[in-house]
Amino acid sequence: MSVAKPLPHESARLHVTGAARYTDDIPSPAGCLHLAFGLAEVAHGTLDALELDAVRAAPGVVAVLMADDFDPMPDCSPSLHDEPLLCTGTIHYAGQPLYLVIADSHLAARRAARLHQAHVTEAPALLTIEDALAAESWFDDGPRIWRDGDVDAALAAAPERLEGVIEIGGQEHFYLEGQAALALPSEAGEMHVLTSTQHPTEIQHKVADALGLPMHAVRSEVRRMGGGFGGKESQGNALAIACAVAARHTGRACRMRYDRDDDFVVTGKRHDFRIAYEVGHDDAGRVHAVRFRHWTRCGWAQDLSLPVADRAMLHADNAYDIPAMEITSWRLRTNTQSATAFRGFGGPQGMLGIERVMDHVAHKLGRDPLEVRRLNFYADAGGAAGGQPPDPRSISGPVRTGRTHYGQAVEDFCLNALVDRLAARCDYAGRRARVAEWNAANDRLKRGIALTPVKFGISFTLTHLNQAGALVHVYADGSIHLNHGGTEMGQGLHSKVRQVAADRFGCDIARVKVTATDTGKVPNTSATAASSGADLNGMAVKVACDTIRDRMAAALAEAHQADPAAVVFEGDTVRVGGAEYPFHEAAAKSYAARVPLSATGFYATPEISWDRAAGRGRPFYYFAYGASCSEVVIDTLTGENRILRTDILHDAGASLNPALDLGQVEGGFVQGAGWLTTEELVWDDAGRLRTHAPSTYKIPCASDLPPVFNVELHENRNREDTIYRSKAVGEPPFMHGIGVFLALSDAVAACGPAYPALDAPATAERVLGAVRRVR
Repeated sequence: MSVAKPLPHESARLHVTGAARYTDDIPSPAGCLHLAFGLAEVAHGTLDALELDAVRAAPGVVAVLMADDFDPMPDCSPSLHDEPLLCTGTIHYAGQPLYLVIADSHLAARRAARLHQAHVTEAPALLTIEDALAAESWFDDGPRIWRDGDVDAALAAAPERLEGVIEIGGQEHFYLEGQAALALPSEAGEMHVLTSTQHPTEIQHKVADALGLPMHAVRSEVRRMGGGFGGKESQGNALAIACAVAARHTGRACRMRYDRDDDFVVTGKRHDFRIAYEVGHDDAGRVHAVRFRHWTRCGWAQDLSLPVADRAMLHADNAYDIPAMEITSWRLRTNTQSATAFRGFGGPQGMLGIERVMDHVAHKLGRDPLEVRRLNFYADAGGAAGGQPPDPRSISGPVRTGRTHYGQAVEDFCLNALVDRLAARCDYAGRRARVAEWNAANDRLKRGIALTPVKFGISFTLTHLNQAGALVHVYADGSIHLNHGGTEMGQGLHSKVRQVAADRFGCDIARVKVTATDTGKVPNTSATAASSGADLNGMAVKVACDTIRDRMAAALAEAHQADPAAVVFEGDTVRVGGAEYPFHEAAAKSYAARVPLSATGFYATPEISWDRAAGRGRPFYYFAYGASCSEVVIDTLTGENRILRTDILHDAGASLNPALDLGQVEGGFVQGAGWLTTEELVWDDAGRLRTHAPSTYKIPCASDLPPVFNVELHENRNREDTIYRSKAVGEPPFMHGIGVFLALSDAVAACGPAYPALDAPATAERVLGAVRRVR
């Protein structure tokens, strides 16, 4: 078998040698032009006039396009059609594109785009949650409310109550390859667009709409991205549209890439949240009811904010069977960058809310937080919470339901056993005791430890996106050409589907080549997002390969008067009727027998349905699980901190490629820890983003990794019929970073009696402030 093996990434050699081509590496055609946006410098106001004479006269400038040059104005939005390519009169945020420079070099375009004079009548900018609430500025016609159970009654009846609030910051994607696009005009006004995007079909659709063309006249292609993390799901639309309209205007190829500062200032981030909670619980720590209020700062346009905020609500239970829950979610419109998709898509924020609740309850009761978490877990599939049948006499409060607050039965839960295994392997109990001993003996340096779970739903919540297509050709020499609708951003999707194809044909994996994702080969693709890339595209590839394989088997069986079901494809050979052929000979014989050796495959995720308005249904095909234990140390005089050790046990189902999946778990954890510790976005009082470069925005680096870092995959075949019973592993590991945040909170709690109420990101300044508060 080619699956379940830790094979190298299909582009690994190209990556390490620098030979891998990204969008901006594609050689420019003769006469290619370069683009840059002129950007607004205020957060809100009316654009009264725009003086561009100096821009047009700048060296190398070929043309300048303003809003008046478009009728209608192209739209860049993935949702509400509320993102014009250029400002149409009202400036909505500092960094909004005002005009488009077309020049003969990248540097000339950037220099010219700094020479405009904008005459603006400034208006008060809505920058904070308080600003937006006061102005009643929100999307979705007001707050969305989901209720499950009688929350008021459960809170009133609970023996104990507590409440609190947590601020959760946003996050910059900081993909190593920035946003980039190249448009190549062709005959009859058609356009070929090469982009760094997670959603080629959306690029195709938005460019076609901007040019007034049918979708078949636009071809969108992406070979690979140097990282995406959700930041290339919709944020690449503006560059692709700009290149396409400029290419039509000039008749020449046009390309565009953002410099890092512009990338920060123009594009959307992870949504920042404020989450308030009221909790009813008993003296053992069993939670009876929770009332959450989510305030989500969405920025100036809707983008993907509604489904992001929905997913935060969907993950507000994380791993816990809460008998009664109410969530009220405000999606606030502010004069900042339009927040967008980011790994986890709102799920991490929702999870952090309930993990804060569990931590707060444990602190109030003086109990080990892991004990409180275990007490509230769902029951494992085939067993009860904690892995043992419950004693009815020991159950206090409302009976657990075994279903989520949105009505989906949790039938594949495995965290009781998984957490027990991780706790034993990392010696959680012993280390917690030693942390307590350390803290009792040390005044300045305090340690903290936390073991936290992850339960993450897998599927797009917009049900129709759960589909994928593939195109497979087998050539007469036995080589195999594979194309599918997913995009490669370093995560190894092409590697996994290549393994699937090799396994279906029983051939050497070297025979299989995956080519660039191309809307001219596989149409109507969904974004490579929601951790669904391998689930959807792997199954589509399987269908296509099986179609060709069965055709070959039928032709070979007929030639040998054998049963097609008895033909075996294995070990790069085909065995039929006592004969054995190398795969390439079997392909040649099939070709000679006039067997069609090309097929498409299609897959749609079964058994899912979702009523967003009611907040009820089965939005997820299954759940991915995991747990992590992190230990940290803080300096109580400076707030500086370090991760000392992290142990992760993660459920990837029957992994398609353990090496790639381990890499995803490691990388996801580091990115999640960065979100909650060092990555702080700061806007000034005028709404200008001040953390817009590596010098001021701190992603984790190699030295931030824990010196002891143990990562293991949990063996747990998916109970649902996914590709080879594997599970998604793109987004779920991100949430393991929550353990670092709560370990920091645990360390701060050792400084005094009060609950730390730490906000995220837990920068050194915030840690120091929390230390002072608890003391």
